[in-house]
Amino acid sequence: MFTGLVEMVGTITRVAETPAGRELRVAAPFDDVRDGDSIALNGACLTVRSCGLDGDGGWFTVAAVDTTLARTTIGAWREGQGVNLERAMRLGDRLGGHLVLGHVDALGTVVATADTADAWLVELDLPPALVPLMVDKGSLAVDGVSLTVNALRPAGVQLSIIEYTRRHTTLGTLRPGDAVHVEADILAKHVARLLEPRLGAVAPAASTALRGEAA
Repeated sequence: MFTGLVEMVGTITRVAETPAGRELRVAAPFDDVRDGDSIALNGACLTVRSCGLDGDGGWFTVAAVDTTLARTTIGAWREGQGVNLERAMRLGDRLGGHLVLGHVDALGTVVATADTADAWLVELDLPPALVPLMVDKGSLAVDGVSLTVNALRPAGVQLSIIEYTRRHTTLGTLRPGDAVHVEADILAKHVARLLEPRLGAVAPAASTALRGEAA
């Protein structure tokens, strides 16, 4: 489990096809990563296969299987690309963001961006199944970053990215047409599932995303 507070942006230094899946080697100066640890890369929880230290600092490898590749953007990742990193939270840690599972519900699409006096607005289209789970001023994770819904749109949401987040995550590089990992708030998903028999055509659509599109 994660909080959606990105610890750092790591750099992919190697991509290889292996029997375990598409293996990524990521450079990141973590000094306490262990084999078997869970780390979220752009919000997708993956398992550390190997790790170590070299002259340039720390590194670790993870592998994405076919199911994960089909439901995320990981298949398009290349050497030199930056990725948002967060290690699994410890019990007792401050929960500065919101509870994030690291299970990508679907891909969203950036449709517009705009600078304002104190923030950067990002318009995001979502699959129809996820739209009912969005709440004004509610939480969602985008590429592993805990964000607050700034406004609801018919096909998605508007996000307001503060200057700090823009500088310390990969969100500052987003452009129209980019695909991003989206994880809806766990509370919204469970409530929708529980109310499914009473909500007619709305909740079943949402629950389809939960059952069939999570990474």
